[in-house]
Amino acid sequence: MWMWIRRWQSRQRATPDVPAPAPKKPSGRVSGKYASLYAYLENRYADVVVLTFGQIEDLLGFALPELARTDDDWWTRAGAQVEKSPCSDAWVLAGRTAAPNLGAQTVAFERNAVPRPHLS
Repeated sequence: MWMWIRRWQSRQRATPDVPAPAPKKPSGRVSGKYASLYAYLENRYADVVVLTFGQIEDLLGFALPELARTDDDWWTRAGAQVEKSPCSDAWVLAGRTAAPNLGAQTVAFERNAVPRPHLS
């Protein structure tokens, strides 16, 4: 019995330790003041994440622009012909769409069914 234990222990020592996978790093695609919103949305498993304007501001560390509180288009603009909001990359690159409810001062970020945009 002792021989078996010694052989088992020597095999355990001989097996190299496999390093744990590195934690997922935020993509370099989003930088600047909206990167924290991107990282938050990127790391949520839920298909829909609803945040209040206050929660978004807490994540960002600064107040949202007034247009974000009064204009749905600030959250939902799309297309090359229309200027995007500077914040939109945070949810677009996290694979989500934004659906604001200005009356409730919330935004629902829903996971896209289509693959995320790929930047070269």
